[in-house]
Amino acid sequence: MVARVVLLDTGPLGMVTNPNRSPEGVACAQWLQSMLDRNVRVVLPEIADYEIRRELLRANKIRGIVQLDTFGTLLEYLPITTAAMRQAAVFWAQARQQGQPTSGDKTIDGDVILAAQAVTLDAPGTAVIATTNVGHLARFAPAELWHNIIA
Repeated sequence: MVARVVLLDTGPLGMVTNPNRSPEGVACAQWLQSMLDRNVRVVLPEIADYEIRRELLRANKIRGIVQLDTFGTLLEYLPITTAAMRQAAVFWAQARQQGQPTSGDKTIDGDVILAAQAVTLDAPGTAVIATTNVGHLARFAPAELWHNIIA
């Protein structure tokens, strides 16, 4: 059996790093802990860290930044690579050629960067993005609602 690799999108990452967890955040944290307890390879993509961190910094939410930093040491951190950025550019162009962009033309598109990080990760056929919004991501890489992913 091939081990699954789970990449966290900003939805689940934001829930588990929020010091004031909602009931859904508590459930997500329990799900994440169950993944780790089962030795699932859980990855924190740099683009997801960036998207959460920039908002925490803007809002001066120090406790949230501390939580995010803690998760960065507990999980495998996946830096953005040249290969991922080049693949993201391909995804971005394809989406626009098909008339289905995932963001505005002048914005950096975190979804395509995350999808590119997933497909360029050295885990062929095993990587899945845990998200709260499958729509944009599943066009480019395997993605599931976080609570539907089982170890």
